Amino acid sequence: MGVRVGLAFAALFVIAIFVWQGIAAQGAPDPLQANTSATVASLDIGVLVFREGLECILVLAAVTASMTGPRFMYRRPVMSGAAIAFLATLATWFVAIRIMKQLSENIPALHLQAATGLLAVIVLLVIMNWFFHKIYWGGWIRAHNRRRKSLLDPATTSSRLHWGLILLGFTSLYREGFEVVLFLQSYHLRLGGDVVLKGTLLGLMLTGMVALLTFVLQQRLPYRKMLITTGILLGVVLLVMVGEQAQEMQLANWISTTPIPWLERTIPPWMSLWFAIFPTYETMAAQFLAALLVIGSYFAAKRLGALPLAGSDSVEEAKRVSVAAPVVKPLEVVR
Repeated sequence: MGVRVGLAFAALFVIAIFVWQGIAAQGAPDPLQANTSATVASLDIGVLVFREGLECILVLAAVTASMTGPRFMYRRPVMSGAAIAFLATLATWFVAIRIMKQLSENIPALHLQAATGLLAVIVLLVIMNWFFHKIYWGGWIRAHNRRRKSLLDPATTSSRLHWGLILLGFTSLYREGFEVVLFLQSYHLRLGGDVVLKGTLLGLMLTGMVALLTFVLQQRLPYRKMLITTGILLGVVLLVMVGEQAQEMQLANWISTTPIPWLERTIPPWMSLWFAIFPTYETMAAQFLAALLVIGSYFAAKRLGALPLAGSDSVEEAKRVSVAAPVVKPLEVVR
């Protein structure tokens, strides 16, 4: 019922936006107006941060699922480690910004933007993880569960247990945070810190809502559907980023620029601004190859049985790995 009420309010909000546009802007706003690109970029960043937040929550939920009853106190050091990882992510962001600032003093801006954009595309491909899905999800969760089981062994000293659980929470969050920091360097160079801050706050707000529902209110959430939805959105972000990256490499003279005459007369300017669709063979080929890679690797992983989202849930797999633990609570809250 709560989900349905939330969806109803969201639908009413969208309708209200359309009505406001019709009154205030006499229809749809001009897509070529200033700040449109920055707004789209903020939404892209929000989707990415939310996706990484979902992954982190899923891992933490699998790790703490068996910490019930007498073991409930073990959750505190795990969450403390996650909090330290969040602070470490912030520190990593400032270190990365300083490094980029020093590099910008010695490297032309176009070359630096092209390099960081290429890094962002690689990071985004890793985040989408279609190729390495089994390792990226099942293997990562199994590794954390094996580590948790070894720490909860009766022979483990209290000091080793405490610091081990802190490290467990730290690694659960910092890997995702480090990926986000690398990805955001390209946006920071091109659009500045305000755009990055708005998108990051949006993603953190959504992540915080999911964390509240999962760890405080103990609600059952459709993680599988949520991850698939954000994965599709990230696919669109990937195509946009690949188009922008190819154009930046053309401007930096890293690759050639071969116009497509008939597309130059067909593609409107706002398509380039919103979706990074440019009428050149190089940019179109890059986006086609990116789409082919994602779609092809998705079906390849599904065919090989390496895609948990298409079958059993990754958390359920983690539960099967941890059945040897003395106290195991069914993972209904994160199924």
